[in-house]
Amino acid sequence: MDWDDVRVFLAIARKGSMRAAGRALGLSQPTIARRLAAFEATFGGATLFDRLPEGLRLNTAGQKLVPAAESVEDAALTLERRRAAASPTLSGTVRVSTGECAAGFLARCLSERTKALPAGLTLELIDSRQKKNLLRREADMALNHAPPPSGDYYACKAGTFACSVYRRRGAEAAGWVTYTDEQASYEPARWVQRQVEATGRPVALRASSMLMHVEAIRAGTGRGVLPCYVGDGHPLLERLGPPIPELAADYWIVVHRDLRRAPRVRAVIDWMKALFAEQRDVLAGKQPGGNR
Repeated sequence: MDWDDVRVFLAIARKGSMRAAGRALGLSQPTIARRLAAFEATFGGATLFDRLPEGLRLNTAGQKLVPAAESVEDAALTLERRRAAASPTLSGTVRVSTGECAAGFLARCLSERTKALPAGLTLELIDSRQKKNLLRREADMALNHAPPPSGDYYACKAGTFACSVYRRRGAEAAGWVTYTDEQASYEPARWVQRQVEATGRPVALRASSMLMHVEAIRAGTGRGVLPCYVGDGHPLLERLGPPIPELAADYWIVVHRDLRRAPRVRAVIDWMKALFAEQRDVLAGKQPGGNR
């Protein structure tokens, strides 16, 4: 039995269609269909999915195979992680799952002005909303707001991002720029809503990403909450008050213990720790020359 066929079977079971499984595995739909047929052939050719208008759904025969397939997956991925950890090579790509704010910070720091990554290493930043899984090697490590509650992970606190309110320098910017209704549970969105209710200032714009907020605030559309490392460093923005304590965002470096000692992963962990230490005042909104 081919391990790749097992991967395809599990991806279809989890995603509900060949197209979505192909996107998850980086394979074409014809390849997915061919591998599923090969996997089904090993069990006598019986179909393992019901073909429905909305996609594929495991039938009884397929459901019975999932626990065993996941055991195979666990064993294969453990071997893959340990092989990666045993390799002495300090090169290649390290995939980091994180949010927009931390991703922007890391991208900014990939410059000559800060501690550089070792030559031969490439950082790949993946939006954490895609739910990349460290166990399945969909990401090598994560930069999250909290350590995982359980599991065989190494986690260490990297640092804290302060946030404050900004507007275009000299603009009235009476209204607020905030997140969409679907993102109303975000702590910055809840904080802005409390200000709207307390002051009567209207919401001028709702947008789903921090980049949209920066551009709207820069244009004078309204005032809004931004990480201090973004707002203080922008020549067109001014801060309207001190950092907001309840919006301070902690970040934790998280990696599976099997991969922690892999040279390329270890190098990125050390690089991140050094960056957060070096940029501590910038992240806290204490950078000299900032709009304090």
